[in-house]
Amino acid sequence: MSKFDAIWERRSVRKYLPKAVSKDILLEILDAARFAPSAHNSQPWRFIVLTEPESKRRLAVAMAQSWLVDLKKDGKPCDPSKFSTDTSVARFVNAPVLVVVCLTVKDMRQFPDETRQQCEHDLAVQSLGAAVQNMLLMAYVRQLGSCWYCAPVFSKSAVREALKIPEDVEPQALIALGYAAEKPITPQRLPLQNIAFLEEWDKPL
Repeated sequence: MSKFDAIWERRSVRKYLPKAVSKDILLEILDAARFAPSAHNSQPWRFIVLTEPESKRRLAVAMAQSWLVDLKKDGKPCDPSKFSTDTSVARFVNAPVLVVVCLTVKDMRQFPDETRQQCEHDLAVQSLGAAVQNMLLMAYVRQLGSCWYCAPVFSKSAVREALKIPEDVEPQALIALGYAAEKPITPQRLPLQNIAFLEEWDKPL
């Protein structure tokens, strides 16, 4: 595989084979995250790895119940007895590995004003995004499928409670990993001239 293949060919995979992911491969994926760039070399990422069915189910049900509350607020009532076994739960339970991606700002710079401190938080989030991308690419290189989940199904409060995450660590996203049981088609991408500009906004590159 060339160094560009993983970038161009990686896709979000949501269905996995019932095949375990070895610890060695999982550690490689996490190690790839460790070498992502981060603001001030703060390395604000923290990862919680779930492989046991009961742990995955506990987390999936907690997120589903939180999502159900949101749907009801939107005027979209659901039958809780059916919702608990819906694809939103089965999708996570059936994934061989779930990685909960978190951040901490304890090693970021501290400022007395809210504006600059929010900028530090933004830097931590951006650093975390780089770490996640490294993980997705390494997963593909190791012939695994992966999918990056955030809102609406990912509820920070539900994840924190289900996994007993301390207050100084903030859950941000969830990555499912496993051997792919599907081959998603390549989604259409915007033309480069629509997204890249030279010197000024109205001058396509």
